[in-house]
Amino acid sequence: MTGPSSPDPRPASPGTAAFDHLPRPDAVAALLTVCSSPAWAEAVADGRPYDDLDALLAAADAALDRLDAAGIGDALAGHPRIGERAVHSATSAREQAGMSGASDEVRAAMAEGNAEYERRFGHVYLVCASGRSAEELLAVLRERLGNSAEEGGPAHPRGACRDPPPAAHRAHRAGSMR
Repeated sequence: MTGPSSPDPRPASPGTAAFDHLPRPDAVAALLTVCSSPAWAEAVADGRPYDDLDALLAAADAALDRLDAAGIGDALAGHPRIGERAVHSATSAREQAGMSGASDEVRAAMAEGNAEYERRFGHVYLVCASGRSAEELLAVLRERLGNSAEEGGPAHPRGACRDPPPAAHRAHRAGSMR
């Protein structure tokens, strides 16, 4: 019951409400645009409806934490290398916009760093690229290459990517859940 002494419940965002009403196959497809693990996408889609964005993000994080090795592999395999000229999707293009004007030197250093990262840690260098310049992305990569496997390259997407927002939040911001 809402009254003068109790706060109004936080309403569902238009994007979350629309997502909640998508047919299951469409919800799974929308989720797969930001995380290519079918197990994750199905778990998040099956958890609907979500009261608000925070509930959706919490469910997305929980589903990510429950992924087994195959699901983690699927999630990591779906991420393009930072700086690759071949863009996998419109979402990737938006996220990596900072690389579009990178110099040949920065692109070469990024390609070399990506290869070293994959050799050392066994998966793609994963970072929230949105809003970051090519030079920033390269600096984060170089910093991570100085880490131990436990600090910089765990075989889990959330651990490999200490600074990004959850995948569902990126999808919501990118408009794929509107």
